[in-house]
Amino acid sequence: MKKITLKNSNTPGFIDRSENPAEAKRVKDNFYTPVFMIRVFLLLIVISFLSGCFPGIKEDITKFNSLEKLRSVNHPLFTDDFDYRDLSLSIDRSIEYFQKVPPRKKYQYGKEIYTASHLMLSLESFREFLLKQPSAKALNKFIKSKFAVYTASGNQEKQVLFTGYFEPIYPGSLKKSDLYKYPVYAAPGDLFEIDLSRFSGKYENHKRLMARVNHLNNTVLPYYSRKQINAMEDFKAEPVAWLKSRVDRFFLEIQGSGRIMLEGEKVLRLHYAKSNGNSYKSIGRYLIDKKEILKKDMSMQAIRNWLEQNPHRMDEVLHHNGSFVFFQVEEGGPFGCLGVEVTALRSIATDINLFPKGALCFIQSRLPEKADSRVDEWKKTSFFALNQDTGGAIKGPARADIFCGHGEYAEFAAGHMNQYGKLFFLVLNP
Repeated sequence: MKKITLKNSNTPGFIDRSENPAEAKRVKDNFYTPVFMIRVFLLLIVISFLSGCFPGIKEDITKFNSLEKLRSVNHPLFTDDFDYRDLSLSIDRSIEYFQKVPPRKKYQYGKEIYTASHLMLSLESFREFLLKQPSAKALNKFIKSKFAVYTASGNQEKQVLFTGYFEPIYPGSLKKSDLYKYPVYAAPGDLFEIDLSRFSGKYENHKRLMARVNHLNNTVLPYYSRKQINAMEDFKAEPVAWLKSRVDRFFLEIQGSGRIMLEGEKVLRLHYAKSNGNSYKSIGRYLIDKKEILKKDMSMQAIRNWLEQNPHRMDEVLHHNGSFVFFQVEEGGPFGCLGVEVTALRSIATDINLFPKGALCFIQSRLPEKADSRVDEWKKTSFFALNQDTGGAIKGPARADIFCGHGEYAEFAAGHMNQYGKLFFLVLNP
């Protein structure tokens, strides 16, 4: 706490009360007026804030206990199997995000604390080094001398399960017809969010609920489930597009964004707006448990084939996942949870309560070299990426989702990816 020092007798304007008792009494009476005391109190608050020792304010630090710092001898071998140009682009987008974050916001990686401005400096330093097109040897030497490396805690074997997502392309229309009869909805007007963290600190990691009001008895209820929405003829939401297939709409929701090909070769870009807040449940897991698809054969493509071959059971399976996603029309994208565009094979989605947004990552896993390759033929790969997105199914320290882009390869990779590997986070040394 900074000390407040009163003026001494040599200071111009100082009144020596011992020499002028009447003036001293006037000063004393004025000093203890309510207005003057309020001003003094406010001044003390300001000084306390500036000195950083105000007892009623807690320092806001975002903690990530799922990260463990590695000694340099335990660093992985840093090699990147892709073009640095896309990596630089993805780094630029994370920097764009950090430019909007208060520079003194603090993040705790393991036992160390870094500011947002330091995390941005980390990205800028790494991007600048990439301009040299470094060899693998130079890259590892640079990281060893300049960066702290953290490993994601993962599962019991310290591994992370990597899945994939992509930007699908489906035929559609702006008008309902016999061909296009399945609506993609905008966020409904009766859907609102409740921020529980405003009510109690114990809800810090479960901040928001999606809800609606029952006006008959003025109660707040969970928002409608997928089954309820599909059964409503007067659902209070405007369609932004119409699709041929319920299966297309379901997978559009799972991916969180997509391109709709309209007549005349026009493209409509749809992006995630909100969800109904219902818990995400995997229909792939449901079909495995029902012994409809073998676990070894499970993929997005296998789910689609099963649904199309069993239309009489579509309600049963799709309604197992009560989560429902609403969309908005935007140019560009797709966008991650940072509000910046994600980059194919350079952006990942994680649990944002456990891993830092916008951070530089390093991945060791397996990816297909081409579409339609057998999973047992996938080769080991490693590459840098940025943590720029999240998802309803991506929960816990042992999950990450790799954005694969759009097109045939992206759809195949995202649909079949279910690979364990290692996830690391890099920060410039203080």
